[in-house]
Amino acid sequence: MKFVAFPRELQGTGASRRLRISGKVPGIVYGGGEPVKIELDHNALYHAIKKEAFHSSILDMDLQGQTQQVLLRDLQMHAFRQIVLHVDFQRVDATTRVQKKVPLHFINEENAPGVKVDSGVMSHVMNELEIQCLASQLPEFFEVDLGELAKGQSLHVNDLKLGAGIKVVLRGKKNPVIATVVSQAAEEAPAEAVVVAAPAAATKAKKTEKQNKK
Repeated sequence: MKFVAFPRELQGTGASRRLRISGKVPGIVYGGGEPVKIELDHNALYHAIKKEAFHSSILDMDLQGQTQQVLLRDLQMHAFRQIVLHVDFQRVDATTRVQKKVPLHFINEENAPGVKVDSGVMSHVMNELEIQCLASQLPEFFEVDLGELAKGQSLHVNDLKLGAGIKVVLRGKKNPVIATVVSQAAEEAPAEAVVVAAPAAATKAKKTEKQNKK
């Protein structure tokens, strides 16, 4: 995926504010040399960040006619308006080792025996996987086939075939669950518990009011 950036000459809070008013977004590129301050067209960037690949894959940045490979590292948004305030990129090459969260794309969920035959519900416990690998090995996403799961079965991280050189960042968990097939009753249980608990709380409140009046 490719995008265009421009050198940013002015610095400081006031300069960044004027830049945003003019429809630009301040940013910086670091790693593999001196940091470079850049600016990007806000509308083009805003449409780009809606694409999954912009967040999880190597990007080609065109800066003054030269293409550099970068990764999106940080994105600052306005608290309540749909405005990008600042963006950070990291330069990478084939030898750069990166750590990145990669989205999971689930397939064949409707064909899983636990769903199709036993009328179970597929529960996605994880929707992305944090990995370490060379920048050249970074995938845009991982495809996860759920077509063999029966009711009560789970798919774990160790069940995935990620490719040589790709290491999962587990953060203390040995083999976390990615997806599992549960019964519809299990999915509906939390909602029912809330409905039952609500009248009890209301009754207690009414008793307290009566006691206060006495």
